[in-house]
Amino acid sequence: MSQAAKLEEFRKRAAAALAGGTDKARERHKAQGKLLVRERLVRFLDAPPAFEDGLLAGTLRNLAGDAVVTVAGQVAGREVVVIANDMTVKAGSWGHETFLKITAAQRLAAEARVPIVYLIDSAGARIDEQADCYLGRRAWGNIFYNQVQFSGVVPQLCLMFGPSPAGSAYVPALSDVTFMVDKNATAYLGSPRMAEMAIGEKVTEEQMGGAKMHCQVSGLGDMLLASEEEALAAGRRYLSYFPPHWEELPPTAQAVAPKSGRGILEIVPADQNVPFPVHELIERLVDADSFLEIKALFAREIVTGLARLGGRSVGVVANNSAVKGGVLFNDSSDKAARFIWLCNAFNLPLLFLQDISGYMIGSQVERAGIIRHGAKLLSAVCEATVPRIAVMVRKGYGGGYLAMSGAPTNPDAQLALPTAMPALMGPEAAVNAVYLNDILALPEADRPAFIAAKRAEYARDITVAHPADRFAFEAVVEPEGLRDELIRRFALYARRRAGRIERRCGVWPV
Repeated sequence: MSQAAKLEEFRKRAAAALAGGTDKARERHKAQGKLLVRERLVRFLDAPPAFEDGLLAGTLRNLAGDAVVTVAGQVAGREVVVIANDMTVKAGSWGHETFLKITAAQRLAAEARVPIVYLIDSAGARIDEQADCYLGRRAWGNIFYNQVQFSGVVPQLCLMFGPSPAGSAYVPALSDVTFMVDKNATAYLGSPRMAEMAIGEKVTEEQMGGAKMHCQVSGLGDMLLASEEEALAAGRRYLSYFPPHWEELPPTAQAVAPKSGRGILEIVPADQNVPFPVHELIERLVDADSFLEIKALFAREIVTGLARLGGRSVGVVANNSAVKGGVLFNDSSDKAARFIWLCNAFNLPLLFLQDISGYMIGSQVERAGIIRHGAKLLSAVCEATVPRIAVMVRKGYGGGYLAMSGAPTNPDAQLALPTAMPALMGPEAAVNAVYLNDILALPEADRPAFIAAKRAEYARDITVAHPADRFAFEAVVEPEGLRDELIRRFALYARRRAGRIERRCGVWPV
């Protein structure tokens, strides 16, 4: 074959690989309202990829790229490696060369110290190639091994546009965060058909592993998006808060004034039992339009999200009194713990906004392991070495106060608003505990007045005066000066060197 013929042959194969699957497969894919894999890359990256690895893999078997595209490119001027399934090629399934390409891209990102982005749309592993890919030390499982090894080394972002069944479901599970497109993204270990055959359960694909279910119920999903374009834009925005790897600091942005609106004392009611919109409080503190909530639909009694404070990336953890009174449950403990680990891994300072009466009580939550889950959150807080500031916005009671980075967990600062209510217990629980015998001794008609009087008496003593006198707070801050104080403190705390106890690893609650 002449050189010209060889060149022409190469160009034909490259063109076919760039096109992806067959015309019919591409049309079927687009009919579902989905973008082709390279259309996703165009919208996600700043410009065409710097280079692509393995374009011709699988082409001798008419499997363009062996159903996965692996490229290096830029997002907002910063290098990333993208691993993107091509659903138009054998349903985006994993074969031998697929596995080789994915693991090579993972290693490239880790060695170059740049984020890994997974664009998921795959039917999972190919049963007909299991002999080459399932067992042994070079197998599909290396993908998950790499995710674990590179966790906390470089950011790992998963954007889900379609299915990720069976073992492949661990890609989103092992990523730092997973954003899912509503009505298209699915993840489950066993399909509805398998569930019906194995255990007799009849369930739809959406009920089994739909995006909304995972974002609201299971907690696998961190953000639910209405379209692929929104998911890609959210992915770009998410990466803007993070450094390329753990040894660098997050990028800073131009400081922006917060949104205008009600003052903090207007937002936060004096009555501890009256809920308030914590998102409005967050918006009054952080740079305008910078708050990106993570797991907004899951365990809503606690709010976690990324923001900028005077241009600096921070992680925000806030009790949400408007949902279940802001009390900590199993799921909210897990949600906050994982978010704290994420921020700590990549040098994002943490801001805690405390309005907490404690952990949920009762036999149901005890049987479900509230102590174990609560200990996970407490471990995450105590383990964090990034700059950490807690603000007692309103109430701060008991073990919940500790879990929300209370002073005994050694934050850089425990601040309080002048109207804060620090105590081991709130008035209701304290009066019932201390005066139970006195209450029972009274005629039933006299009890309400006695209880109300004792609660009022107890509440009068729950002020910041005594703790501030004993230096339990670094400062009591005027509400309208809180943002500026936080900015100044984070700027100074960022200069200190984080200490770490020398050990192999801790034994963490799970």
